[in-house]
Order: sequence, then C-alpha cells, then structure tokens
Amino acid sequence: MVINIRKKRELVARILDVGVNRVRFEPDKLEDVADSITRENLRALIKNGAIWTARRQGTSRFRAKLKHMTRKKRGVGKGSKKGKKTARVGKKELYITKIRGMRHYLKVLKDRNDIDRGTYWSLYKKANGGQVRTLAHLRDLVKASKSR
Repeated sequence: MVINIRKKRELVARILDVGVNRVRFEPDKLEDVADSITRENLRALIKNGAIWTARRQGTSRFRAKLKHMTRKKRGVGKGSKKGKKTARVGKKELYITKIRGMRHYLKVLKDRNDIDRGTYWSLYKKANGGQVRTLAHLRDLVKASKSR
C-alpha cells in the first residue's frame, strides 16, 4: 500500500527549516511517519533517526575542471601551430615586452653607473625608435659605446 506523506514532508521541512526535497524518510518506518500527526511526533521520529535531511548540494566543479583542461598547454608545439607568428601574440604585445626588457636593462646600467646619462638617452631613443633589434643587440651597442 502506497502511503501519501507529502504533507508530512512539508511539515518536517518547516520544522527543520530546509527545503522539501532534502527531507528523507527511513523506508522501514514509513508507517510510523504516516501515523504521526503532530509536530511533536515528527520531532521524536527525527530524534530516533527515522527522518533526516540530505546534505545540501554544492556547486559542481565539472565545468571548472573542463575549463582547466582546455587551458592546459596541449597541442601548442611547433607542429601544431597554424597561421602567422602574430596570430598568437600581437605585434604590439611583442614590442611592449621587448622594449620593457631593454628599458629595464638600460636603467640598471645607469643606476650602477656603468653608462653615463648621455649614453643612456642615446641608447634609450635608439631602442624606442626600433634601431635595436634585441636585448643581445643592445648589449653589443653598450659594449661598443663603452669602448669608445
């Protein structure tokens, strides 16, 4: 015989201050639950363990894990690359990273008094104007300016 205990479930949910879907009944003691009429009876069944609440459901980490896996560095070797070099990193970003390194190197040299202000500014402007290709090229220019 199927026992309709929907109203009991709602009452227990109000007693325990949880949602209706979190209320669970012991399958063996469903008759006791059906016989209980008052809140006091239901509280006694809760105490006995015939009625309990399911754990609150948290946020699933599935999508976050999926995102993490897609961000993992896979298939980014030389053989997997398609398109121009600038398709992955823009020209401006490349320039910014390169020029920052050069400016930092020049600043360090100036602070250590390895080069004077005039040399510093001439090299700074050359780097800014695109006359210096790389940091290694800048080092060569510094060495050349020191030998003069």
